[in-house]
Amino acid sequence: MKKALAILLALSMAAACSSGHPAATASPFMPKTSAPTVYQSPYIREPGTVLLSTFSTFAGNDGNAANYQQALKTWEGATGCVVSDISAQADETVKGRIRTDFSTGSEPDVLFYFTGADADTFLDKVVPISEIREEFPDFAANMKEDAVALATDGNWYAVPVNGYWENFFVNKKVLSDSGVAIPPKEYSWYQFLNDCRKIKEAGFIPIAASFVDVPHYWWEFAIFNNTSPKTHGAIPKNIEDDVAKAWIAGMNDILQINQHGFFPINIASEKDENIQELFYTNKAAFLLDGSWRANTIKGRASTAAGIVVDPATIENFTVANFPSKDLGRKATDMIGGMSSGWYITRKGWESKKALTVSFVSFMTSDDMVSRFTGTGSNALKTGAILDEATLDSLDIDVIASIKAATSFTPAVQDAIAGDARNAMFQAMPQLLSGTVTPEELVADFIASFT
Repeated sequence: MKKALAILLALSMAAACSSGHPAATASPFMPKTSAPTVYQSPYIREPGTVLLSTFSTFAGNDGNAANYQQALKTWEGATGCVVSDISAQADETVKGRIRTDFSTGSEPDVLFYFTGADADTFLDKVVPISEIREEFPDFAANMKEDAVALATDGNWYAVPVNGYWENFFVNKKVLSDSGVAIPPKEYSWYQFLNDCRKIKEAGFIPIAASFVDVPHYWWEFAIFNNTSPKTHGAIPKNIEDDVAKAWIAGMNDILQINQHGFFPINIASEKDENIQELFYTNKAAFLLDGSWRANTIKGRASTAAGIVVDPATIENFTVANFPSKDLGRKATDMIGGMSSGWYITRKGWESKKALTVSFVSFMTSDDMVSRFTGTGSNALKTGAILDEATLDSLDIDVIASIKAATSFTPAVQDAIAGDARNAMFQAMPQLLSGTVTPEELVADFIASFT
């Protein structure tokens, strides 16, 4: 039976060069609404072909990379404008490049990028929503303003598309072959360690993780597990305060897992994209990642062995709660928020005002957000409208997990300046090798952050 399923997962924390309407594009989350329309405005006067420069993090193995490329083509076809896109997968290198682009005057006209501390270096070079609305009063009017992410100066600059949550993805086949049950909603740390032991004894890798380029999920949850939703956003001021002690305890938990041999033996030398193959190809049981990973699991081609995760096998995968140590965080307390969105730069605003509004309005329309967010979170007033008939077992499990969540807490790393955060993450392989202790790691961070 087909029916529309409205998913409103707003988190509790809180133009055209010519007229036209783009055709709908294929998507596993095709909304049962009309095709997204391009923002029309009487202010548009640019005739013919106009170049609009764009940047986003919808690239690489991001689950929405294909959706974004199709959206670019649709907008170009509807407007007659040409997009010069330099999107790249989000990592610390890209963040450095964006900072450099803004400092040298090479920033794009519009960009999809992080909010929080990552945007601090260019806030004077992007346009606040309030200023845009002086000329385009309906801009971003479809968003719940109490759910969007504000910059550290308290202003709203970025119009969100899809929010995020972070949690455990689970390979059910590996669990079954190991004689391990799917984790319960209230998953304890003791249960988790015992499950990992059984998985290892059965000849599988308990946890697929790489600390070479993606250590931040484990860093974040290890700390969260020793704090609480109310205290997780705090930054340690000295090595003796309670926050520092919680961070040190989290790093010790990571060491405990590594000493038991529950991580891959090459966790400190192999990149994340290759480590993930262990999970996709039934060699590893758990993958701690963000909500975007759900789309990647669907029909993803393996970069290592040409193996495809066939849609028929999607029910081999599910999502579970990260285990709780019961120190203030429940297993149903999740990391999540609206941490990125579309900015209009001052450069783009002054030279191509109406076009930038057209592009961002198209990319953040109800229909387009529904397509990008899928079963993830969003800030739409109406919520994402999905066709229930298109949902697979993983989608349904994700929805159930989100509905059962007791809280969503923003990632504390988003409040940390890039250099200090990078130094912490880059030292994670040294933590595993014993070159640096948890106390030294946290002390070095405090010294660089204060």
